Amino acid sequence: MTDLAQPGVLTVERVTVPEKLDAPEARVFAEMVRIANAVCRHDAGHDYLHEEPEEMLGFWQDQSDWTQLGFAVLRDDAVLGVVKLMISNEPDAGAVEFDLMVDPPLWGQGVEELLLAEVEREARERGLTTIQTWTLHRPGMPGPRLSPSTGWGEIPAHDRQTAFQVANGFTLEQVERNSVFDLTGDLGLVKRMLADALAAAGSDYRQIAWTAPTPPEFQDGFAYALSRLSTDAPQGGMVVDEQRWDAARVRRRDARQQAQGLTVSVAAVLHEPTGTIAAYNELVIADDHGGATQQYGTLVLKEHRGHRLGALVKCANLLRWRQLVPESPRVSTFNAEENRHMLDINEAIGFVPASYAGAWKKTLDV
Repeated sequence: MTDLAQPGVLTVERVTVPEKLDAPEARVFAEMVRIANAVCRHDAGHDYLHEEPEEMLGFWQDQSDWTQLGFAVLRDDAVLGVVKLMISNEPDAGAVEFDLMVDPPLWGQGVEELLLAEVEREARERGLTTIQTWTLHRPGMPGPRLSPSTGWGEIPAHDRQTAFQVANGFTLEQVERNSVFDLTGDLGLVKRMLADALAAAGSDYRQIAWTAPTPPEFQDGFAYALSRLSTDAPQGGMVVDEQRWDAARVRRRDARQQAQGLTVSVAAVLHEPTGTIAAYNELVIADDHGGATQQYGTLVLKEHRGHRLGALVKCANLLRWRQLVPESPRVSTFNAEENRHMLDINEAIGFVPASYAGAWKKTLDV
């Protein structure tokens, strides 16, 4: 436990992963969820990224493929800020991903420095020298801008989270656009785009879909497609550990998502000559179906690009989702600014920018 000498001593403690949210030891974990949502609302300017406590707990309770841990800064019994760390369990993993979150009114009291120190300590103890994080930013903010090493996109240079990353030796490696689609309007354009995409794809490609859990006949193919997300999607200058997937890992993921209370719809395209799942799109929502839907992965395998498969899976899943979860008012998704092809599809469908994310990397001294 670490102390910082200032009014009302600040202490740092490890976040306990409770068995249940109503357990006495769940208080700090619940506060972590509350602060995470407060930071998203403050920095992004909307609540489309809201996460339920059950959703986060279900993810943390399964440590099969990712090691997840957290640290909280407290003053007496009040939780002022938290940091979540996620580390791939792959044997050659090289990076620590983290989310550093301070209750917005309390930024600047030394909490963020304490939390970052815990990230760096944990990374060094594990022999990992790359630490990476993401910051959220409102669109249209005035003032100077900062662009990443890719040259695509920009974020406000004077946001407090930008200033903190720069001051602590991080470099901006990528900018992602957070876009939203209104699910309450007419979907006629989406239907027309799907019909055009199906015609362009041709007879070698067959449209398939399911609601999780993944049907046994698609588990191997979906595992391969999921593994390609870590190699085929634009990553800018970020370190992305290659993920190894098989049918067993798909089943673990399905079980974890069920424990999180998530409804998951997958629209995919099967390449008939090879039996490969050539493209997929996932839409996800927690138990509260009145909230925003999250788009998880969307990918067209590199060797199958140029057949309108990205538009096909996106449009097919939006239409399926309207029938599956009609209460959800919108879909929220993130795309790298350099991924112009996917952004073109989003814009044609009707997605509009809601916020932006900066991807930051720091290499620690060994």
